[in-house]
Amino acid sequence: MKTIKTKIKLGCLLVASALYVGQTTAIEVSDKAHQLAQQNIIIDSHIDVPYRVEKQWVDVTKATEGGDFDYPRAKQGGLNAPFMSIYVPASLDNSAGSTKLADKLIDYMEAIVGRAPDKFAIATSTSDVEEQFAKGLISLPLGMENGSPIQGDLANLQHFYDRGIRYITLAHSLANHISDSSYDLRRKWNGLSPFGKELVVEMNNLGILVDISHVSDDAFYQAIEISKTPVIASHSSLREFTPGFERNMDDAMIKALGKNGGVVQINFGSTFVTKNANAWSKKRGADRKAAEEKLGKDTAEFKAFADKYSKENPLPYATLDSVLDHIDHVVALIGVDHVGIGSDYDGVGDSLPTDLKDVSTYPNLIQGLLNRGYSDSDIIKILSGNFMRVWKINEEYAAKH
Repeated sequence: MKTIKTKIKLGCLLVASALYVGQTTAIEVSDKAHQLAQQNIIIDSHIDVPYRVEKQWVDVTKATEGGDFDYPRAKQGGLNAPFMSIYVPASLDNSAGSTKLADKLIDYMEAIVGRAPDKFAIATSTSDVEEQFAKGLISLPLGMENGSPIQGDLANLQHFYDRGIRYITLAHSLANHISDSSYDLRRKWNGLSPFGKELVVEMNNLGILVDISHVSDDAFYQAIEISKTPVIASHSSLREFTPGFERNMDDAMIKALGKNGGVVQINFGSTFVTKNANAWSKKRGADRKAAEEKLGKDTAEFKAFADKYSKENPLPYATLDSVLDHIDHVVALIGVDHVGIGSDYDGVGDSLPTDLKDVSTYPNLIQGLLNRGYSDSDIIKILSGNFMRVWKINEEYAAKH
């Protein structure tokens, strides 16, 4: 269990210290960084609170011991527009359970707002985000991770739009009825399925952003060719720093995304960010498979595998600088107008980088950007301006179609 203790005092230079099991990190955060966090909209386009509370209900309107998100920490970090990920596991693909779970997770988010309407509000548009920010509320826009709940029926697309979904990650860890997945060696469709191509058109028409995180390279290129509006990568990092990891984007894809007008939202997970952590993850997967074959998946020894493995082979955590390197690389390739934040908080377990361990730590990221010479206006673009631009273009297109 990790705990976070951060003392913030505006008007002076301070040290924001984060204490974790087995490690201590510290970064000096200026008054300016805190002001930028508190005075501007911060959009994090991928936070997995809905599935977290599905696994074990916890009231995130109050401080919580576990997890990466709750109201006090969000306020502390300046986070005011986190996209809540309506995540449906690939194991539910092609079953009625996927649609049922998606509706259930949306119900949870509505319940959170019902518990604390003075703290949270569902947001279904850019104007909602702006108006709720002015009122001091934390907006909860919704994005669907895995298009499985659509079930090949455009009526379901309309249903989830009506329930507030504003982006859809076309696939997750396996090819589904919409798209091939970057994680799935089978290339069922060689990109998008015929229905997937039709779906992208209808998403444009409704104003649902096309999210190309998780999809195969072929599916990515087909999606941006078909889409009449800019697409997003809601929580992806860069293959430049993790060679051979198809889940991340390579330079050619980043350039194509820039030409499309889209935005890549950088994932904070260590295994997404550095070569060493990514290699550790692959080795752990291979060792886990070998242990399962040797011990049997139902044995106590195998069930203790994860804890034992991490103790004996600790993850080489990425750092704040590692994440900043990804932002710098996008900026160098296609400019500052095409990068943002898609942390994957509550979705990547205990793999978050030092100094970015939960939603209280956005000022650390801002300070890092200041230290690297980014202007206030460019930082505001990274915090939310770029994503809001893409979202508004999608809204305007839908209004005409």
